[in-house]
Amino acid sequence: MAESNKVNIPIKLGDFSVIDTEFASIRERFDAEMRKMEDEMAKFRSELMNREANFFETTSSSTTTQSNAGNTALSQRPKQNYVSDINSPLIQEDGDNKVLKLRFDVSQYTPEEIVVKTIDNKLLVHAKHEEKSDTKSVYREYNREFLLPKGVAPESIRSSLSKDGVLTVDAPLPPSLTAAETLIPIAHH
Repeated sequence: MAESNKVNIPIKLGDFSVIDTEFASIRERFDAEMRKMEDEMAKFRSELMNREANFFETTSSSTTTQSNAGNTALSQRPKQNYVSDINSPLIQEDGDNKVLKLRFDVSQYTPEEIVVKTIDNKLLVHAKHEEKSDTKSVYREYNREFLLPKGVAPESIRSSLSKDGVLTVDAPLPPSLTAAETLIPIAHH
C-alpha cells in the first residue's frame, strides 16, 4: 500500500468576525435576488396570460388588453442571463482565479484543539475537547472530511479562524478545473 502524503495546514487567528466580513452586503444581495425573482414572476404571469388568451380565444377585451400590456413591458425590458448570475456558495472568484471556500463551526473549541490537514486529496478538520473534574467529564469531538478536486496543491491551502469560532479554509482551484468548459448534449426521448 502506498504511503499517503500528509500536510498540516496552519490556522491563522484573526481579529475579525465572519458576520462582519462575509455578510456586510447581505441586504444588497437580498434586494437584488428579490428583484430577479419579481422579474421572473412578472415574466411567468405574462406567459401564463398569453397561454390563457391563446387557449380561450373568446376572452374579453379587458383580459386581452392586460395581456398585451404585460407583453409590452416584457419586450422592452432587457433579457438577463439568470444562469450566469447563480453563484456557488463554495466557489468564489479571486481575480482571475477561483477559490474553494469551506466554513466550519468550531466555536466550541479553542484554537489549540483544532487541527486542519490534508491526507492525499482529502481535507480533514478535527477538533477535540476534554474536561475532567471530580464531579463531571466533558468530551466533544468534531470531524469533517472534504474530498478536494484533483490538482489542488495542499501547500496553497490557507485557513483562518474568526473570533466568533468560524474556521474558513481557502483552497485555490487549479486553472485546468476552472477554464475547461464542455457543452453537454441534451437527449430528447
